[in-house]
Formats: sequence, C-alpha cells, structure tokens
Amino acid sequence: MKIHAEITGWGKCLPPAIMTNDDLATFLDTSDEWIRTRTGIEERRVSHLGTSHLATVAARNALAAADLDPNELDLILVGTCTPDEIIPNVASAVQRDLGAKYAAAFDLNAACSSFLYGLHYATQAIRTGAHKKVLVIGAERLTRILDWTRRESAVLFGDGAGAMVLEASTEETGLLASHVTCDADARDVLALEFGMSFDRFNFDGIMPFNFVGQEIFKRAVKGMNIAIDKVFAETGLTTDDIDSLIPHQANKRLIDYLAKRCNVPESKTVINIQKYGNTSSATLPIAYAEALEQGIIKPGDTIVSAVFGGGLTCGAGIIKWGQRVTPKQDNQMQLPGTDKSALDLILPMHLATKKAWESRGNE
Repeated sequence: MKIHAEITGWGKCLPPAIMTNDDLATFLDTSDEWIRTRTGIEERRVSHLGTSHLATVAARNALAAADLDPNELDLILVGTCTPDEIIPNVASAVQRDLGAKYAAAFDLNAACSSFLYGLHYATQAIRTGAHKKVLVIGAERLTRILDWTRRESAVLFGDGAGAMVLEASTEETGLLASHVTCDADARDVLALEFGMSFDRFNFDGIMPFNFVGQEIFKRAVKGMNIAIDKVFAETGLTTDDIDSLIPHQANKRLIDYLAKRCNVPESKTVINIQKYGNTSSATLPIAYAEALEQGIIKPGDTIVSAVFGGGLTCGAGIIKWGQRVTPKQDNQMQLPGTDKSALDLILPMHLATKKAWESRGNE
C-alpha cells in the first residue's frame, strides 16, 4: 500500500507593524509608484520579535487546523535563512515552545526555496516510513539583515512565517511530485556577506547584500521552467489539470510570467506580494493559508507551485489537496502586540548603516 503525505494543517504568522511604500519614501530615494510598478509591492511587515517567535505562532496555528497534539509530531523542519542565532537552530526553539518533546528538529536553508525543499524532503520521509507526522515551517525576519540605505533591495522584503502539518495517509493526496535543484554558478548574484567567514573584530556595521536583479530574474525563469516541466512529466498532468497556481511571491512580473507559463488565469493565481513583499521561505505557506481562508483552494484541487532563491536554488511541486479545506480549530493566533511602528523599528538600522557607510567612505 502506497503511503502519501497529506497536508492536514496550515497556519501563518504576520507581524502587526506595517511598513508602507510611503513610509520607505521618508528615508529612501523612492516612491510608492516606483516600487509598485517594478515589483507589485505596496507594503510589508516588520517584526519586533525573532524568527523563532514567528515560526512558533505559525506552528501553533497549523497544529490547531489539524487538531494535533504537539507530542504526536516526530519531526519539525524549519526553512529559514534568518535564524535567531547560528547555534542552536530555530527548530529546537519551536520544539521547546510547542512542548513537542518527541520530535526531531532541524533547520534547512535554501533561501526563498526553503519551504518547498522542506515539503520535498518531509514527504519523502513520510513515504519511506521514517516519519509519520511532520511540521514544516517557513519563517523569516529579513528586515534585520537588509541594508536599509539601498532601495534596490530594501523595498523588496518583509517578515513573516507559515507552516503546514503533514501526516501519513493512504489517500493519494499531498505533494504528488516535486523537483528541486541549484544553479550554483550564479550563487553570488544573491548573497549576504555575513557568516562564519565574517571578521567580527573588524566589523564596521555594514552587511553587504548582493542583489543582481536582472540576472536573478533570468536564471529564476530558466530554473523554474525546468522544474515545472519535470513535475508535469512525472505526474502525467498538463496545465489543463491545474486548478490554482501558488508561486513564490518575489515579483509581480515573475508571477504573471509563471501564470502564463502554466496556463492559469489571474482568478486562479494566488498573489499577495502587494501586502507582504517577499518573505522568502514564508511566502508559500502564507499564500496557501490565505488561499484556504479565501476559498480559492477547493476540496481535491490540483495546485502547482514554483520557487527560486539564493544559491540559486529552484524548485516546483504539484500538490493534490485533500477533502478538508477548513481548520478543525481556530488557527488565527497572532504575535504579541507592540507599541512600536514599523518606522520605529527600521529607522535606527537605517541611520546606523548610513553612518557606517559614511565612515567607510571617509577612510
């Protein structure tokens, strides 16, 4: 009997502080029109708490939707490129805070592709019998690593988290096929120069963020095209069989391209980049959670997703949704509130980085 990995729970976490394009224009040489016409983004969220807090709230919501006790989990996988610290991992904090004492826990970093990578490997683990109930999370606090003096990258990203619960099932449901890959020749076109090679004794307050937009777009299109062809070939499905497209939310123009490529009309393409910007590994699970809330995903729907991220990682997957599209319990838990606005949280980083760049220029 073939085992599948059914998605039984879903949830998201979005910080309360909202940074609009007009807010950004108060300290960057940009405007709402400049950002919207190039990216489709109108606002994004800024978190006052760390990545593990975002991940835990999203996880609690996903468990509530599945009506699953945390102690039933045997694996927690967190996709992130913005962990609270290098050691220990974010997943261990989630395990502790959920009280999921029987679950193995690890982080996965494929940048914006991390969540789909996580679904890919979690599904394989369930199919082989290695695990039975897995929590997959995508969580990012990208606003803490951006150079807030550089409009070409600072306007693109936001904070958030999303999660799914996968459970072993004999029904043909969940991730039917997936393909993940990496175009490492271009790994430097999207990179943050910060890590174990970082010289902490000579740190001047600047973390250079390399973002070569045109090259990223070109390679992303190529990589996702290949991945999409692979999953269609593996399943024998065609674009006529697809009910919805839920893509990585990186750029409105790229989403429009994918919709045309997959022959999915705008009415069946999930787009929320205008509200949250690019939340990296969190974009897919947030988009799925909202698609369910809005009634876009119907019982038995066939959904295609495609992603790309730093590395350059790429991937695509076809998901067959199960019969349940409503949570078993309320899954709208949120982060604790804050009296700080998004500008309150961002301006100190902008001013500190600006001062650091000026000091470096005077050397």
